[in-house]
Amino acid sequence: VQLQASGGGLVQPGGSLSLSCVVSGSAFSLSTAGWYRQAPGKQRELVAHYTSDGFTRYADSVKGRFTISRDNAKNAVYLQMNSLKPEDTAVYYCRLYYDRREYWGQGTQVTVSS
Repeated sequence: VQLQASGGGLVQPGGSLSLSCVVSGSAFSLSTAGWYRQAPGKQRELVAHYTSDGFTRYADSVKGRFTISRDNAKNAVYLQMNSLKPEDTAVYYCRLYYDRREYWGQGTQVTVSS
């Protein structure tokens, strides 16, 4: 299983970014797909995930600003991030959970700064 994340970058506070993660080699439609992030000096934390049966979960800090979506036909999961704040700065990782195993992408840097 390979996960390829893309879409990070530098954005000003209040701006938007969209992340994408394409997954190969797995039963993507049966998996929980999600995004995590890790800021310098902090633990990796859940941002959002999307289960195979259609449920979503968000961290309280991103509710109302971030939206996770998935396209099973493309084996892809997305994260639309709006109203970005400096505290959203982190490396963002996509994660796949299937059959009691987890798989991680390589991470993409998101920096929110003026």
